[in-house]
Amino acid sequence: MNKAIIVGATSGIGKELAKILAENHYKVGITGRRTALLTELKQSNPDAFCISTFDISDTETSILHLEALVAELDGLDLLFISSGTGDFNDKLDFSIEKRTIDTNVLGFTCVADWAFNFFEKQKHGHIAAISSVAGLRGNRSVPSYNATKAFQINYLEALRQKAKHLRLPITITDVRPGFVNTAMAKGDGQFWVAPVEKAGKQIFTAIRQKKKIVYITKRWWLIAVLLKHIPRTIYDRL
Repeated sequence: MNKAIIVGATSGIGKELAKILAENHYKVGITGRRTALLTELKQSNPDAFCISTFDISDTETSILHLEALVAELDGLDLLFISSGTGDFNDKLDFSIEKRTIDTNVLGFTCVADWAFNFFEKQKHGHIAAISSVAGLRGNRSVPSYNATKAFQINYLEALRQKAKHLRLPITITDVRPGFVNTAMAKGDGQFWVAPVEKAGKQIFTAIRQKKKIVYITKRWWLIAVLLKHIPRTIYDRL
């Protein structure tokens, strides 16, 4: 039986993927800040889930919780980072920026580093994480969100390069959603909004196929190409 940990499984994509993994005979460690929601998910399939409550931004304790989960699962094959945050911040309220950076940069990096070091010692493993199409360019309304997602995209690429250099079968999957119908999808003008069930299925397929980069849903790669090629002089006026 494969063993997985999902960091951020109380709602949205993380919760949906946890259910899909359990249906496909994974033993799954689920984490998040809200014990009640984790307990509710565990009750839906008690034999499939182990729970651990912690905040990814608490880098002093998160590793201890992850190590305890690995012991409870008796191993680890896949670590999926789903935790993330971001809010509109036109006024550049630093408390909003700091909260986003603490989660999307500090917490993400702490967990990703721990997972890579674990899999390096194990000589194999799979790290997958949700970044975002938003990480391809900046955005005046959510500056820290887009910037931290750019950090994640580059960090995952660095880990992929590191695994290649070490000649180890450690897979790194960068999941780049567009709009998915979750609490993270904020603001007007949304389009191609994917149901969370569809997003979860496509992510599971990408993990199973050991994809390096996957856009969710698949047609969001068109937006990615467009974003990459809009001249800066035009983009600055948007």
